[in-house]
Amino acid sequence: MAGARRRRRPLTPAASKRRARARARHKQSRDPRAHWLLLALTLPPLFALLIFQGWTQHEVDAAKTRSPCTAPVPDAVARGGPVIGINRDGIRTGSMPARTVALTFDGGPDPVWTPRILDLLRRNSARATFFVHGAQAARHPELVRRIRAEGHEIGSNTYTGAVLGESSAPRFRAELEMTQSALAGATGRRTNLLRMPKTTSPDTLCGREWQAARRAAGYGYVLVAADKGSRKPAQGIVRQLSQTESAYLEARRLLKNRAVERFTTVSDGLGLVPYTSPSLVQQWAGQGLIRITALGQVFSTAMIWILGVAGGLGVLRLLLLALFARAHVRRLERFRTGAPWMRETSGPVTVLVPAYNEEAGIGATLRSLLDSRHRELQVVVIDDGSTDRTADIAGNMGDARVEVVRQVNAGKAAALNTGLAHARYDIVVMVDADTVFEPDAIERIVQPLAHPAVGAVSGNTKVGNRRSLLARWQHLEYVFGFNLDRRMFEVLECMPTVPGAIGAFRRDAVLGVGGVSEDTLAEDTDLTMALWRSGWRVLYEESAVAWTEVPTSIRQLWRQRYRWCYGTLQAMWKHRGALFGRGPAGRFGRRGLTYLALFQVALPLLAPVIDVYALYGVLFRDPWESAAVWFAFLGVQIVCSGYALRLDGEPVRALWSMPFQIVLYRQLMYLVVIQSLVALLLGSRLRWQRMQRSGTAGEQIGGPVPYRSVPMR
Repeated sequence: MAGARRRRRPLTPAASKRRARARARHKQSRDPRAHWLLLALTLPPLFALLIFQGWTQHEVDAAKTRSPCTAPVPDAVARGGPVIGINRDGIRTGSMPARTVALTFDGGPDPVWTPRILDLLRRNSARATFFVHGAQAARHPELVRRIRAEGHEIGSNTYTGAVLGESSAPRFRAELEMTQSALAGATGRRTNLLRMPKTTSPDTLCGREWQAARRAAGYGYVLVAADKGSRKPAQGIVRQLSQTESAYLEARRLLKNRAVERFTTVSDGLGLVPYTSPSLVQQWAGQGLIRITALGQVFSTAMIWILGVAGGLGVLRLLLLALFARAHVRRLERFRTGAPWMRETSGPVTVLVPAYNEEAGIGATLRSLLDSRHRELQVVVIDDGSTDRTADIAGNMGDARVEVVRQVNAGKAAALNTGLAHARYDIVVMVDADTVFEPDAIERIVQPLAHPAVGAVSGNTKVGNRRSLLARWQHLEYVFGFNLDRRMFEVLECMPTVPGAIGAFRRDAVLGVGGVSEDTLAEDTDLTMALWRSGWRVLYEESAVAWTEVPTSIRQLWRQRYRWCYGTLQAMWKHRGALFGRGPAGRFGRRGLTYLALFQVALPLLAPVIDVYALYGVLFRDPWESAAVWFAFLGVQIVCSGYALRLDGEPVRALWSMPFQIVLYRQLMYLVVIQSLVALLLGSRLRWQRMQRSGTAGEQIGGPVPYRSVPMR
């Protein structure tokens, strides 16, 4: 071949060393594994902590309406006092002595009203009984300790305030035992007193509540109800109050009642034993519960903040994309006509096609290039050690413009550098061997290079094989994500990637940055960033359209995106110095790298919180409010995606699959980012992952297939 006869330019010693190091890494690369262990060890506990926090804080089904009473309480309870004991001798009840009041406060401890109530009791030298929720006791152990230290009594009001008569057996036991654990951890005591939620006077312990009361008594509890409102304080009463402002005012009024001689606790008034001592193991378990609850509070608060940040970043990104896309359209309308780079560039062009085992699509790619309106082409196919018929198909195209260069397998970056050494022309277009080009794509993509400040131009990559649902989702991603991003990047002058599928370069600019680097797995991103740092501008030519073949299986998609994301992170770290540069380099660093860090690293890491909290809201908060927020966000995305499709000349009917894309596909992309970042932090090395091609990049949905590969015999 003509290209094979040309002498290859020698590499500099530094370039040779870089290539040797890159090839060594290529050989030693391995699939990362440790990050899966890290994710397996961290994610399940975090989800469990979130569910536990939701159950304890928002009281799942705890406040549901009690079932109607099917049977009254026994006469001994209905006619007896508000303090009830059930043992082998039967039912025994008790009432406060005359002129003695036992103030009892349900719920809490509340960080606002419990301290005020305690201050009120201290000023009046009164003692009371606090029936606390275990969840609140674990959340505010310092208030529980203060209640105990000031001589007041503590009883159980269950862990979440659940209606015990409506609780299953496991829930029943958990409500009681977890409360005891919280009290043991906070005070070193277990209480013998229980007030059943949603009950007042003894006659309300009817139906299922009475069955639950008997079960609770079997655990050794003394049940404490309250006297009816008709009983006077002078007769001796147990008064039931909550921990609210109205309860505070009523307690203050009662404390001024001169008919009462003593305000005391339930146990003191009736001579009961209020506490037992827990075992050391029970105290440790209680302290652990308190710590887990504190951690859950921190995690829940952090989730709320993350939700706000993630939601804000998501909305901000949508607004920025729409705003700058409109600005890009106006720029095309106003400034490109008559601009210096719009004078026609018709000089010869070298097209580099690196290929490794691409027999399925190489024929279609080359035919589309040879059918280009830009006739003066040198098409260099670099066969990177293929083991199939790639080189034979390229060599049998029957067109002198096609040259085939063979080399041992060394990776795509090395293949492109080999192609650069064989390029005869100053303008070089780098393409993938699975891409099919519109007839005017080459002609259009090279036009901006007429301006001497422009070093590279990105083309418009579209999905050709859209028949499967997974491919349709990628089509939306290409149009809404990648191409809309590129419009914004051009306006901001910070294009981070000229895609490998279709990109035009000034050959001297590429050689000036040392060629295509083999330091990262995203050689196209690495090269683009290097050009910016050398002072070159990079533009986007949306009218230069090329059709690419996307993965059609989850496994292939995962491998492709994992490599992209991992390589992009490598390139970002490599070129972090651009943040402090001047001119084009500084603009790229402060705009482009910051955007990538915020919206392609931080946002994917935080965005799952939106979906997790949507589920969290349905389970533990207001399901309608959560659904409204989620659908509002979906609506904004659909509107922006419709605008992107219209700008790219695509039919908007593709939007029907977007809700499914958000629910399923987006989660996969988030996991890719998480896996890539964890793997990078753990120092894992990733092998180049190539997908199996089928040669369907040129498919036209509902139309002809002009460049579909025809098997050669």
